[in-house]
Amino acid sequence: MRTLVGDLVAYRIEQAMPGTLGKRLYDALQQAIQEGMISPGTRLPASRDLAAELAVSRNTVLAAYEQLQSEGYLKTRAGSGTFVNNVLPERDMSGASETCNDHPCPAQITLSQRGEQLLSRAGASQRQWGAFMPGVPDVRHFPHHTWSKIARRINVRLPVEILSYSQHGGYAPLQTALAEYLRVSRSVKCRAEQILITSGTHQSLDLLAKMLCDHGDRVWVEEPGYWGHRSVLEVNGLRIVPVPVDDEGLTLPPEATPPRLICITPSHQYPTGAVMSLNRRKALLDWAKKWGSLVIEDDYDSEFRYGENPIPALQGLSPDESVIYLGTFSKTLYPGLRISYMVLPPSLTERLKIAHSELYRGGYGLTQLTLAEFIREGHYAAHIRRMRQLYSQRRAALVNVICHELGAEFIGQDSHAGLHLILALPQAVDDIALSAELEQQGVWTRPLSVYYAGEAKRHGLILGYACVSAEAMAETFMPVARCVKSRLAGH
Repeated sequence: MRTLVGDLVAYRIEQAMPGTLGKRLYDALQQAIQEGMISPGTRLPASRDLAAELAVSRNTVLAAYEQLQSEGYLKTRAGSGTFVNNVLPERDMSGASETCNDHPCPAQITLSQRGEQLLSRAGASQRQWGAFMPGVPDVRHFPHHTWSKIARRINVRLPVEILSYSQHGGYAPLQTALAEYLRVSRSVKCRAEQILITSGTHQSLDLLAKMLCDHGDRVWVEEPGYWGHRSVLEVNGLRIVPVPVDDEGLTLPPEATPPRLICITPSHQYPTGAVMSLNRRKALLDWAKKWGSLVIEDDYDSEFRYGENPIPALQGLSPDESVIYLGTFSKTLYPGLRISYMVLPPSLTERLKIAHSELYRGGYGLTQLTLAEFIREGHYAAHIRRMRQLYSQRRAALVNVICHELGAEFIGQDSHAGLHLILALPQAVDDIALSAELEQQGVWTRPLSVYYAGEAKRHGLILGYACVSAEAMAETFMPVARCVKSRLAGH
């Protein structure tokens, strides 16, 4: 796969003065960084990937990376890759503005403290699809023909207002279709007007943080938990309080200062896979009502349960207004759709819709209307049924190969749901280093330990199986098995 960095470096190598290939590669990277063509904070391609792009040996790329790192141009982040430093060495040494063609060069623009904090803990990867990338569906099975047919039909008679900014938190046909679907499939209690359409769960959470919290307010998050929740909340100046998760979901501390928000994934906890028990759900709702805390229910992966009945949404158990329900189409359809939604308490609905319009504006009118028809005509439910069967087969194939190659004790999560498994590792095995080693072999995993905010961490690898066919699972897993066995032998 071609990358912008690879194309830029290939061109500069061709234009460079004669010299060894390693020297020309080093010069091309250094000059591109100095001139800002590769900007600070950019993640460079993995050495193996760049070597393949440029048709050079991996050792040549590694040597250039290592030299640039030693000079302060690059830095490595365990489990994440190689990045261009935010402050380049020339700036550090000068201590003042330089001159460019007899004119002062502007000093490097600095980021805010929260900006630097966000980048230092960033969890998003440049690679978002492939074996064993967690959290992504198999987009190859999306029914494009059906979707395109609906879109063409709607586009012929597209209302004028659809071409402008959306009003009222989204377009009414989608809100109506969603309300009916959620009542039937997730036992969510809502009317169409309670639904606010957003451009992703991150945007939903960002809006809630801005409108419901003040700087320094406490927010409970799951420990371990989804890095995206922490990033969005922290950049809004909120105080994150990690709360441990066990086999029944979020544990309630016996004595604690009540938080403003409690962010949970009760139907399929990310990343452990725990399902919050009914007793724990009731206890949480009673606790939130008593102290006036709002529960943010991210109904992550709720549609994909294999061989078990779906778990009803927490929101349906709440007779008051203590739960805000978040949902998305990123896993059930495809991430690039960028449509998600919130089910808001009636008392918040109008105010948050106005705030959403002020901060982000709405849009995607044709897409929203297409999705509404896609749901109303039954295509959405049929697609989920097909994908549930497909993912169930892939999950079973991955479980089988793990048990065969490593042993059943390496299955660190036994919930029959979601799009990933946890490969449990002994604490002596560095899961961050192991994940980085596998990345160099073209296998994409996530180390479990990075999902913990505190010192007590379990080690393991999060393996997404959605993008690997059942037939190819055993062969695809072999690099993982070899690396794990090698690490175990070393201990």
